[in-house]
Amino acid sequence: MSRGDDGTGVHRDFTDAVNMSPGELTKWLETDESQAVGQHSASGGESVGHESGRRIVGLLRRKKAELTDWDYAHMRKVVGYVHRHLAQRPSGDVRHTRWRYSLMNWGHDPLK
Repeated sequence: MSRGDDGTGVHRDFTDAVNMSPGELTKWLETDESQAVGQHSASGGESVGHESGRRIVGLLRRKKAELTDWDYAHMRKVVGYVHRHLAQRPSGDVRHTRWRYSLMNWGHDPLK
């Protein structure tokens, strides 16, 4: 970790932001709703959030001592995404919204 950070704060922020278990997230990522939302490349394929979700599952299943600088960089990206999008919560019932589905791809279910 750079700047003398042992990753404790990043890890804590990540586990606070990601409120879905690896099993819940894996099951979610298999749904049509999960695969339909997010920013896709010009060639189609997997969205950025869906790919991130797969990485998050791996991060959640690893021991903290096994995490690399690359893992911590992704954890910071996840925390930033979740915080930014929570601040953009639409009004009304969000149960079946693209906003919620996108957050869930990043490991956060705002209804939990």
